[in-house]
Amino acid sequence: MGERSFAGNAKVGKPLLDRFEQALVKRCVSKIPPWLQTYHLTLLSLVWSGLILLCSRLATEDIHWLWGSSAVILCQYVTDLFDGAVGRYRNTGLVRWGYYMDHLLDFVFLGAVGGGYAWIVPEAYRLHVLLLMGCYATLMVSTFLAFNVTNEFQLAYFRIGPTEARIVLLAINALLILSEGFRQRLERASPAILAVSVAALAVVVYRTQRRLWTMDVPELPRKRGGAP
Repeated sequence: MGERSFAGNAKVGKPLLDRFEQALVKRCVSKIPPWLQTYHLTLLSLVWSGLILLCSRLATEDIHWLWGSSAVILCQYVTDLFDGAVGRYRNTGLVRWGYYMDHLLDFVFLGAVGGGYAWIVPEAYRLHVLLLMGCYATLMVSTFLAFNVTNEFQLAYFRIGPTEARIVLLAINALLILSEGFRQRLERASPAILAVSVAALAVVVYRTQRRLWTMDVPELPRKRGGAP
C-alpha cells in the first residue's frame, strides 16, 4: 500500500473570520521580507510564550501589563497566520515539520497563556483557570488524534477557531484592565464558564467518536470473517 498523502496543511471547518483572514493572507504574504522564512515565523512562538509569562508575572503587580500580554497575543497571531502561508507562497516545503512544530508550539503558547492567567487570578479561582486550560488542551489532543485516523484536520468547532479565541482573550484583557467590577464578575462566573467549556468539549468528543464509529462499523463484518 502506498504512503497516505499528508493533509495536515489542508484544514477543514470554516471559522467566522476565515474569509477575512484568507483575504489578508492573499494581500500581504508577498510583502513578508525575504530573509524572514517560514520556520522563523513558527519558532517565534517560543519568544511569544516567554513574553506572555513575563507580562503576566508583571501584571500581578500592575494589571496594566495585560496590555503587553495583548500585544504578544497579536504578534503570535500574525506569525501563526503567515508561517504556513509563506511556505506555500515560496514553495519552501517543510510541510510535515511545519505541521509538527507549529501545533506543538501552539500548545506551548496555550500553556503559557493559561499559566499567566493562573498567576493573575486570586488563589481561590486558580483551579478554575487551570481546568479551563485543560479543556482546551484536551480539545487540541482530540483534534490531533482525529486527524491521525481521518486525515482531516479540523480547524474550528461551532465556527470558533484560534482567531476567534484570541479575540475573546483580547477582550477579557481589556475589560480586566478597565473595570474592577468586571474582574469580580468574571471570577464569580468562572465555574459557569468552566461548565460550558466542559459541555462543549463533551459535544465535540461525542460527535468525533460517533463519526469514527460509523467509519469502522462497515468494516467489522469483513474483519470478523462475516458477510461483506
